[in-house]
Amino acid sequence: MSIVIMVGQLILGLSILVILHELGHFLAARAFGIKVEKFYLFFDAWNFSLFKFNYKGVEYGIGWLPLGGYVKIAGMIDESMDTEQLAGPPQPWEFRSKPAWQRLIVMLGGIIVNVILGIFIFWVLTVKYGETYIPNNSVKYGIVPGIIGQKMGLKAGDKIVAVNGKPVERFEDLMSSRVLLDHTVLSVERDTQHFNITVPPTIINDLSDYGLDQFISRVPRTKFAIDSVVPKSNAQIAGLKKGDSITMVNGAKITFYDQLQSELKKFANKDVAIQVKRNDVVKQLTVAVNKDGMLGFKDGSFGISAKFPEPIEKTIDYGFFGSLPRGASKAWGTFADNAKGIGKVFKGEAKFNKVVGGPVAIANLFGSRIDWVHFWSLVGFLSMVLAFTNLLPIPALDGGHAVFLIIEMIKGKPLSDKFLERAQIVGFVVLISLMVFVFGNDIVKQVLKK
Repeated sequence: MSIVIMVGQLILGLSILVILHELGHFLAARAFGIKVEKFYLFFDAWNFSLFKFNYKGVEYGIGWLPLGGYVKIAGMIDESMDTEQLAGPPQPWEFRSKPAWQRLIVMLGGIIVNVILGIFIFWVLTVKYGETYIPNNSVKYGIVPGIIGQKMGLKAGDKIVAVNGKPVERFEDLMSSRVLLDHTVLSVERDTQHFNITVPPTIINDLSDYGLDQFISRVPRTKFAIDSVVPKSNAQIAGLKKGDSITMVNGAKITFYDQLQSELKKFANKDVAIQVKRNDVVKQLTVAVNKDGMLGFKDGSFGISAKFPEPIEKTIDYGFFGSLPRGASKAWGTFADNAKGIGKVFKGEAKFNKVVGGPVAIANLFGSRIDWVHFWSLVGFLSMVLAFTNLLPIPALDGGHAVFLIIEMIKGKPLSDKFLERAQIVGFVVLISLMVFVFGNDIVKQVLKK
């Protein structure tokens, strides 16, 4: 059932984005009196469609090839490669008959709609929920770094007080793109020491391999108690119960949950002596640790779940109009982050296969449970990603068409139909190759995770 929910959210989210993107082209074309012949979600390759109907001279339908969608505009060389209509003289309702500036607006119509949609979604979410965050000065016990953070030199309990010399107000900002993509310097407090750690420019490669939580945990370092024990697990067999506090593992003092995790991993596939505090009574127990350093079963599952004190949180309500610039800032941040990611590839600071993700990666982002706030946040994010991607100057993408139109406006005359046809073919081959690479890259990543 979880797979069905994941795939269902993926299809719904991408369908919304594709339909609205193509609607941008459609409305712009109709506004300038240009005839639109087809409006499709997915591609009807070789003229085969799952569903179609005609309304006021336009064929609407759903294709069988789920690689996006398109509108077929009369008198335009596009992915349909229908060049027969270009053999005759230009007609007043055709794309090629319109001024270059009008054609440019038509080509940018989809991108404009995606940007508006992204801003709108982030605006509405901010209006409804405001912004809730953990004040960084309330993080009493510091951070819990993962593999990536530890490799940089961070340690559990460190407090990051400033980024590039600017005090950190929100704990969540430590995991933001401002820290991860901008060659930042972190000001760290460790006991009585104060020093700086520079985030390496290649960190995006490690983030792709290990995940964001392996930089810094989203949950600050905290004390804990056992919230539940899995029946018949090693933890239950040893006598652990809900409400227990584990205070020692083989003589090592345990105060925080990350300490428990790190100590147990030292004794994988072994029995350990633990000290437990239960209702102010101290008990000594022996528990078997499985191969993954947990207290579950031999297959590596968890045997306990932990209960943590509620973090101190602050919520800001921006109001209806105040939420608009905040939503626009979030949308623009997504757009800018994509540009920075591509920039890192060209600088040699990131590998291309590390910064791109396809349908499998996107499906994992949606997750296997229904959470409408998360769903719409992700749709807003992907809308800005789609806007950026389509703006790239690749033939067959909107950005490629826009570049050719700008060249035409500078030259004062259009590029030849033959050149545009060849460019469209090259662009289409490039896009198909990228799609195959991205999909294969997704599969490889999933296999390596197992």
